[in-house]
Amino acid sequence: MKGLRVITGTARGTRLAAPEGVDTRPTTDKVKEAIFSAIQFELEGVRFLDLFAGSGQMGIEALSRGAKSCVFVDSSRAAVRVIAENLQKTGLSAQASLLCTDAGQYLTRQTEKFDFIFLDPPYHQGIPQRLFGLLEPVLAKGGVVILETASDETPPEAPEFLHLYRQYRYGHILITIYHRGDGKV
Repeated sequence: MKGLRVITGTARGTRLAAPEGVDTRPTTDKVKEAIFSAIQFELEGVRFLDLFAGSGQMGIEALSRGAKSCVFVDSSRAAVRVIAENLQKTGLSAQASLLCTDAGQYLTRQTEKFDFIFLDPPYHQGIPQRLFGLLEPVLAKGGVVILETASDETPPEAPEFLHLYRQYRYGHILITIYHRGDGKV
């Protein structure tokens, strides 16, 4: 997909590469702008996790807007190479960790806690339902989970530790935001 760019912040306007092929489906600028409008005042100094990172554009946007750190996870070596290139282009590599692994395996081994977790898994495969139970140990108190799915998919019901905050529909995309406890969003 052409035209990926950082919308605002320290890396504003930087053009980003996307992995070749149909396995990666970058979030559109319109949807990315809407997501970051909803959380823009909560990003300063947070720890961000970008699961199914693809081009890395969501985590890079978070870093550009003031997130303290971001972990990028993708199972595709091609995607990880592109994310590394995009981080170098934006000058944000020092704040990033990049892992080529399965999201479920990563979550089961992780001990770090994150303030924001962004999930954009392949559509129509039931992945969010399988992963939501693994999020509790890695989501900080007051943390936020942002899930991107196809608009014709039913997002998972919030497990006990999460509360559905809001949903936004953008054409064929559904964004569902959950928060933990007394999270501010």
